[in-house]
Amino acid sequence: MELENRVALITGAGSGIGKAAARRLAQQGARVAALGRTEDEIRRTVEEIRQAGGEAITVLADISQPDEMRQAVQKVIDQWGRLDIVFANAGINGVWTSLEEMEPEDWEKTIAINLTGTFLTVKYAVPYLKRQGGSIIVTSSVNGTRMFSNTGASAYATSKAGQVAFTKMIALELAEARVRANVICPGAITTQIDENTERENEDLGKPVEFPEGKVPLTDGKPGTSEQVADLVLFLASDRSSHITGTEIWIDGGQSLLQG
Repeated sequence: MELENRVALITGAGSGIGKAAARRLAQQGARVAALGRTEDEIRRTVEEIRQAGGEAITVLADISQPDEMRQAVQKVIDQWGRLDIVFANAGINGVWTSLEEMEPEDWEKTIAINLTGTFLTVKYAVPYLKRQGGSIIVTSSVNGTRMFSNTGASAYATSKAGQVAFTKMIALELAEARVRANVICPGAITTQIDENTERENEDLGKPVEFPEGKVPLTDGKPGTSEQVADLVLFLASDRSSHITGTEIWIDGGQSLLQG
């Protein structure tokens, strides 16, 4: 199997893209540390992996809290003694509203979870990744990277753009240690992240004309978490051994219409 004996830490592994990636990497032999804030969801992910013959543990942590993330990474090392793959996937939509209506705490929460959370996830994992080399994969979005038409999503889009810059910076910093860093930018994917949108003002949206359907490749249908998981597997494996500092859009061409 492609990832046999490797250890992967996956944040936001309780549902959606994170859960699909956890299952896919485990199918390919990785030992998976499934991290999340909700114990029931994370436990279900781990149980499914174990029932399929894989190896996994639950890790509970808030990615925006330094002490919790330091302890989370230490739990992985205590369990398996190494770390090869980090999938920094957890995030929220946060509050989508006008600048006048957005409270400073709304902005700060989105940045803290999406951007600072990515930083903390990677920061505490780096010393262990550098021991033998490895792969860092960050989940960004089409928002803030190719798409800027979702008016009101300023905090979210800014956090997603920041993740791309962060990933490119660390790709160079860690290259000598044979640690690769890449970022994926999903478009419309069937996940539960919309449940994390606290407020949305639809009146802010500016009209944009599209061909039939908003996802050209699939006649308007969104992608699936499993399709994104396949991309994560590629970036985690040796098949992408010469790819680093790269963003990859996985959106069926959606963002090409909505820039």
